This record gives sequence, structure tokens and C-alpha cells, in this order.
Amino acid sequence: MGTRESNEVTSGTGRRSLLGAAVLGAGGAVLGLAGPAGADSARHGGGHGGLKSLPKPTIIGHRGASGYRPEHTFGSYQLALDLGADIVEAGDLVPTKDGHLVCRHEPEIGGTTDVADHPEFAGRRKTKLLDGVSTTGWFTEDFTLAELKTLRAVERIPANRPHNTLYNGRWEIPTFEEVLRWQDEQTRKRGKQVWIYPELKHPTYFRKQGLPLEERVAKLLGKYRKDRRTSPVILQSFEPTSIQRMHKLVDNPLVVLLSSADSRPWDFVETGDPRTVADLVKPAGLREIASYAQGIGPTLDLVVPRDAQGRLTKPTTLVSDAHRVGLILHPYTMRNENPFLPADFRKGADPDAYGDVFGAYKAYFATGIDGVFTDQPDTGLLARADLTG
Repeated sequence: MGTRESNEVTSGTGRRSLLGAAVLGAGGAVLGLAGPAGADSARHGGGHGGLKSLPKPTIIGHRGASGYRPEHTFGSYQLALDLGADIVEAGDLVPTKDGHLVCRHEPEIGGTTDVADHPEFAGRRKTKLLDGVSTTGWFTEDFTLAELKTLRAVERIPANRPHNTLYNGRWEIPTFEEVLRWQDEQTRKRGKQVWIYPELKHPTYFRKQGLPLEERVAKLLGKYRKDRRTSPVILQSFEPTSIQRMHKLVDNPLVVLLSSADSRPWDFVETGDPRTVADLVKPAGLREIASYAQGIGPTLDLVVPRDAQGRLTKPTTLVSDAHRVGLILHPYTMRNENPFLPADFRKGADPDAYGDVFGAYKAYFATGIDGVFTDQPDTGLLARADLTG
């Protein structure tokens, strides 16, 4: 989810960002979605489940079960389903040199793969300006898919999750097409519709490089007949104009991601739009978003701000304001480890120890949010059980 930092603490683990959004849509398609019968049922609004069938608050596996496995791997995605996640955030989408879409947190892959251990790719290391930030490393757009498939995923934040390093090197980088096939396979095996939540990463950046994301995403969704109003694929982006573009290309439910209040979406920066996220979360901004999207994905800090000491303060009116214009709202991201929790829910200073995450869930759920992204879906499900009694 972009290079935005809000309620994350780096703790010496490097620059990173958060994911979040809303689970939306009129309903999931029938089992075997890729087949003609499933597609026909979806087209006419049929099928099983859908938004109304999802428990609330909805628990969304952030990049899979990334608290337990290296993110954006089939190991992480699979575990999220096994732990009971209602939705799997399968796919932060970035392109390869030859136009394929792959699932990585960022186009820079030095921190999420073993690319640095491949001497044949040493010359690919570059410094680029990514949404205005000078970034050094290896970038997916400089590799063909075949080359990326020789790499293996590693844990992105080992200081917080040393146990995840056990799985370094086990999984390759998945493509979005592989994720779409996996979704159908898991739907058949589990006997219930599996939902996914891909994000379009840095769309303005890639469009300027001749690798536009929106058309590629729409083409693949069309190929697998998952571009319908009832398809169990929710699309999200931090760039409102990208979501507006997708609104014209597909009928999927759409979500605008929102970073810190004082930030500006990068497409706004590029086009000279002076508005900030603070403007977008005002009633007028939310009404505009509701004209082309079905939900928003704000940081948790936009729902309940923190004070100078990192403690939770009084909730804002964002939840009620969003609901008033028909937008569903799922903030991001809940994590069990101390550095990522509000100060009033931390226990000690160990960066990989768990704090009072159940207390934090209770505080956020009390605001009326429709769900939340979490790195540990099983913890989120227990917190929901506490809420529902």
C-alpha cells in the first residue's frame, strides 16, 4: 500500500507502509467462478455469500498472514485462509519489464527477496525517484518475469518477526494471474467463496514508464470473468484517479486508500491538485469518493488519533461521516507486536513481543468500523468473538 507511513513504527527495520481498505460489493460469485456457469450467475447477480454474508467486523488478512510468514507469498496467503480470514489481501500489484503483474509490497524488492544474493543481478541495483522519494535498490520493472521467478521471498521486518526468517527462501514471487487461479482452486477445495483484495501500486509512476496498471488489471480480471459487480475481487489504490480509471474499466467494488491527514495522494501532486487527505475525509470529499467508489481504507489514526505520547485520543467523526454517504470503511493495520500498537496497549519495549492487542481491537471496534486489516488474522477473529460475545 504505497510508501505511506502512519501508524507504523520503523524500529530500525527500514521504510515501510500499511495496507487497508473496505470490503465491498454486492456478492460473491458461485463456486467455480472461472467456468461459464459461474460467470453467468455472477453476471445476473446470483451466487453465494457476498458482503452481507461476511461477519462484521470483517477480518482481512493483510498481505496474507504476514505476522507468521513472509508477506505476499502463497505460504502467507494460504495460512490466512487456514486461520479463518474472511478476506485475503492477495496482491500488491507491480509490473515486470515484460508487462506481467506480480505481487510485491513495493516495486523495490531488496527488502522482500534474496535479490542481493544473486551476483548476476548486482548491476540492476539503481536509485530512482519513487513518488518523490529517492529509493535505492532493485525494481521489478527492471526484471523480466522469468528473472523474478529465480528469486525467493524473505521476511521484510526481521527485527520484529525473527521467527518468520525460518521461512526465508521457501516461496517465489507470485503473479496476479497465479493468484486468480489460486482463488478459484481454494474456492472449490473449501466449498465457499474466497475473496481477495489486490492493490494497484504507484499507478502514476508506472503509467509514466509505459507500464500502466489499470488496463493490465482489467484485462486479467476479464480473462477470468472476475470484473463484475458480484465478483469477489475488491480493487484498491492510494491514488483516487486510478480508482476513477478502474471505475470505467470494470464493475468490481472499488476502494480509495487514505494515508495521514497532511499527506497528498501522489496523483494529486503530479496534477497540481492541492487537496490533502484531510480534505478527502471531510463530508464533501467523502461524497465525491462515493460517486465512483464503494469504500475507503483509512489509517487507524484517521479513525482514532494518537497524542504526542502515542496514546489513543477521542475518535473522529470519520466512521459516521463515511457511513452517511454509503461508504464502507476498513482501516489498516492491526499488528500484535508492541511497536505497532498505541502506547497505552504496549507491554514492555521488546520489538517482537506482543502487547495488549485485544484491548486495542476493542477500542477500534467500538468506533463502528466495518472491519480491519490485520497481520495476524487469528488474533483478529478472537477479538471479534470477544466483541460479539
